[in-house]
Amino acid sequence: MAKEVSAMIKLQIKGGAANPSPPIGPALGAKGVNIMEFCKQFNARTQDKAGKVIPVIITVYNDKSFEFITKNPPVAVSLLEITKVKQGSKESNRIKVGNVTWDQIRQVAEAKMPDLNCFTIESAMSMVAGTARSMGLTVTGESPLEKK
Repeated sequence: MAKEVSAMIKLQIKGGAANPSPPIGPALGAKGVNIMEFCKQFNARTQDKAGKVIPVIITVYNDKSFEFITKNPPVAVSLLEITKVKQGSKESNRIKVGNVTWDQIRQVAEAKMPDLNCFTIESAMSMVAGTARSMGLTVTGESPLEKK
């Protein structure tokens, strides 16, 4: 017989750096989850991605046991990493903070593809390019999406 799900918790935690302090401790403690057990498992699973922000979805069951799924780092974080910019623009339509090429966009789209809700690499690239524009990054080069 399947376990009954009592809660779903979504968090973004730096890889290999989960600890019981906020926001992790209060979010898990309120649901009755063993916080240290989660931290140990998460840190073991993400030690190869140390320092990168990792989205995690934690499924909590009625018997206080849990499972979790880690995802790839968010697109915005990947774009900031590639462009070496500290943060996106406050006014993305007026103030541009950096440039990103279509090759870099393809790289991010291929890495993030399993987590996106699209079927082709072109549509994933379109999503990533939209995120880049909304962050105040200029997409340079000839678009492979308009050649059709």
